[in-house]
Amino acid sequence: MSMLDEFKEFAMRGNVLDLAVGVIMGAAFAPIVSTLVDNIVMPPVGALMAGVDFSSLAVGLPTGTDPVLIKYGLFLNAIIKFFITAFAIFLLVKGVNSMKKPAPVVAAPPPPASEMYLKEIRDLLAKR
Repeated sequence: MSMLDEFKEFAMRGNVLDLAVGVIMGAAFAPIVSTLVDNIVMPPVGALMAGVDFSSLAVGLPTGTDPVLIKYGLFLNAIIKFFITAFAIFLLVKGVNSMKKPAPVVAAPPPPASEMYLKEIRDLLAKR
């Protein structure tokens, strides 16, 4: 089998295609979550916290001429975006799982006739 055939077989597996669709959907979903957090979620949170703009929160480290900024506000925004994305994916997976049909319940097969005869004999002996 040539390397091209092996790659074709690998690329056409269901898991690889599912992963590709997931990556594309994630890339398309990222700007939506980013806009949601930056423009809808964070302004009310900032207003509740006395008008704090999280994206501008930083700690400056003095290094001579220009301070080095540790922008922890952007980190907080990224954490909130992560949790919103994770929650949305959880809801998506939960919805897909609820649409799956449950496996049909298979009744146990009846016991063999010899076992039924042995039970009858046991019951007759117990009556004695």
